[in-house]
Amino acid sequence: MAIQIEILLGNITKQNVDVIVNAANKSLLGGGGVDGAIHRGAGAELLAECRTLGGCNTGEAKITKGYNLPVRYVIHTVGPIWRGGDAEEAQLLANCYKSSLQLALENKVKSIAFPSISTGIYGYPVELASRIALTEIMNFTENNGGISTVFIVCFDSKTLNVYKRIYEDLSR
Repeated sequence: MAIQIEILLGNITKQNVDVIVNAANKSLLGGGGVDGAIHRGAGAELLAECRTLGGCNTGEAKITKGYNLPVRYVIHTVGPIWRGGDAEEAQLLANCYKSSLQLALENKVKSIAFPSISTGIYGYPVELASRIALTEIMNFTENNGGISTVFIVCFDSKTLNVYKRIYEDLSR
């Protein structure tokens, strides 16, 4: 079955998918950017469930219910903070996508929406992050059935344009 990958500009909390991925911090207790928007959209029950999870290590992922969001689940993954590229950032970022997709597969979801993990306040260069994200998504979905649609929801047109260009390059 062919996987459908769509790259779009939008609000990840408004996507009509089974699961959205949260670019979370290690505490999983909310923050700014995508993390704050997801926590605000889901409501207090999400925070209460996250408090029971004991945080999350960089490159790993944990799953919760979606609560007041229009999704069944939220997968929380902690991306690396950009430190110049010599602190295993690429491997940690790749692991974010792999572990999120694995959790989605285990929970039998058909559609998933990712933000651009680590490219906001964590400072990961979009050019590098998008190549890692798309490579991991394409490799995982090619080798594992189940997920039919992956959305990458970009927060601005600059990020969107980079993801689209890298996707075209990788699809050749």
